[in-house]
Amino acid sequence: MAARTGTEKKSDNVIILDMREVTLVADYFVILSGSSRPQVKAIVDHIEKQLEMTGARPLRCEGYAAARWVLLDYGGVVVHVFHEQDRAFYALERLWGDAPARRLDGEATAGTAGGQ
Repeated sequence: MAARTGTEKKSDNVIILDMREVTLVADYFVILSGSSRPQVKAIVDHIEKQLEMTGARPLRCEGYAAARWVLLDYGGVVVHVFHEQDRAFYALERLWGDAPARRLDGEATAGTAGGQ
């Protein structure tokens, strides 16, 4: 739901990493990008609002003021909303390359365990 909701605010390059076999930090990472700080904040605000309507509230939110890399921790799901430049720099998809990765449409991505 977080991934789909992010696309409603024109988020780019939505990737879902299945972290269950890789780390105990979370079951899934949802990674999204925005092209500006206002867009990053709009994506985060929209995700929080929509998930709150289902009763889900983040355990914590970090990075909102700077809006370069905002982390929303929902326990089993951690949502990372990046400014596109910071996403390229931190490259979580490569850092967690052992995690199967899928695009929002369910297609496996190339270069990850899920895409090989």
